[in-house]
Amino acid sequence: MPPRITTFADEAIIALDNIADRAVHFMQPTLRLGVTGLSRSGKTVFISSLVHNLLNGGRLPLFEALQSGRITATRLEEQPDDAVPRFQYEDHIRSLVRDRVWPDSTRAISELRLTIDYESASGWSRFFSPGRLSIDIVDYPGEWLLDLPLLAQDFRTFSDNTTALARTGIRAELSSEWLAAAAAIDMDAPADEMTAREIARVFADYLKACKRDERSLSTLPPGRFLMPGDLDGSPALTFAPLPDMPSGPPPAGSLRAMMARRFEAYKSVVVKPFFREHFARLDRQIVLVDALQAINRGNEAVEDLERALVDVLSCFRPGTNNFLTSLLQRRIDRVLVVATKADHLHHESHDRLQAITRRLVDRAVRSIGLSGAGIEVMALASVRATREATVREGGEDLPVIVGTPMDGETIGGERFDGNRKTAVFPGDLPEDPEAFFASLEKATGSRPMPELNIVRFRPPELEQTGEGIKLSVPHIRLDRAMQFLLGDRLA
Repeated sequence: MPPRITTFADEAIIALDNIADRAVHFMQPTLRLGVTGLSRSGKTVFISSLVHNLLNGGRLPLFEALQSGRITATRLEEQPDDAVPRFQYEDHIRSLVRDRVWPDSTRAISELRLTIDYESASGWSRFFSPGRLSIDIVDYPGEWLLDLPLLAQDFRTFSDNTTALARTGIRAELSSEWLAAAAAIDMDAPADEMTAREIARVFADYLKACKRDERSLSTLPPGRFLMPGDLDGSPALTFAPLPDMPSGPPPAGSLRAMMARRFEAYKSVVVKPFFREHFARLDRQIVLVDALQAINRGNEAVEDLERALVDVLSCFRPGTNNFLTSLLQRRIDRVLVVATKADHLHHESHDRLQAITRRLVDRAVRSIGLSGAGIEVMALASVRATREATVREGGEDLPVIVGTPMDGETIGGERFDGNRKTAVFPGDLPEDPEAFFASLEKATGSRPMPELNIVRFRPPELEQTGEGIKLSVPHIRLDRAMQFLLGDRLA
């Protein structure tokens, strides 16, 4: 089983929070949906598209409550948590629809309440009351979720785990400055603030190098080193793991003791409040991953994505909620893991992308000894930026995708200006996910087969109706995701 990340005292506080939460929402059914994702997976785009399609009657044939006509009204309402920033839906959808640019990535937690009025499919339920469900969408960075396993670690364990990972593969090159700086200091010498600042800086630079597009690595705790916010420069973010520490407790007043103390402060000041105030209150969760980018970057990126999924899934509290358990210890009863940007592939490879992601999730679930019940996997595109076509080349029909590459994208030596459309053959994923993982295990370089041609496209240009109203944002399988996450609560 995954290590326990809460104490009994934590659980007691969480139970009291849950009782208070349920009391507030007793007369108004509410579902708290957590939305997170690993680097550049499209959390903001997913939420914006989901809300836009519900508010504007989008094409959602597999979302039963809407398709059957039982949803009578959908509206945005004031969010319940005054201390949490509002998810700026209007700004993000304006960027997508009017400006045709992708909105900025998630940098902090935010929240949005969407309320749906519906007619229950059960005549008995309709007799007692009209159906109404408020969905509190909680958007938070995936880096914050990857911090939760730190709650089960002490400073030595954190240092040993981080160092061992940093000495493998491409990370060995990226971490060289940090490891060299750490080896040059006397960690048992008296604590010195300037030394602590420098070692924290080079460690943060290592994490940032891992995250860059050309590497696309996923396992990067502590997450706030990548997005410090108002904690920038604070002691809670001025520490780093120390490799090869001597045995025994650190001398009082030493640099090693300072680092251990600040690591504990990071957990107390940053990680625990997020867990208690937000994560422990979730009912359902969607985790978006850019599996396509990892596949394109090579075997190390794929292995790192699997490692991140192990850490992510070990944090969840899977299980079925009933009235009593929801009062005392709320469970996340459904988790959806989504491989995003399916529109970057021809539809023939969509099921293959889903199968590879499913295989990653199954391996992660087995490695932590949990059941996969309540965990679903799918491939989708929150906003479809391409269409499919066929071109004739060499006497054969070649399936391609057509879209507008972003300004600066280069294809075959040709640079695009963000206005001209083009057709791209994206490549094919293998039909058998087992063959794909076998190729990973045999790969000696950093890039396994298959070769993919991944291009960044601008959001689509939406047509207008006769009244000048823009149509809803196009997507791939967003309705399937809605049905899994919300369908039973609108029955």
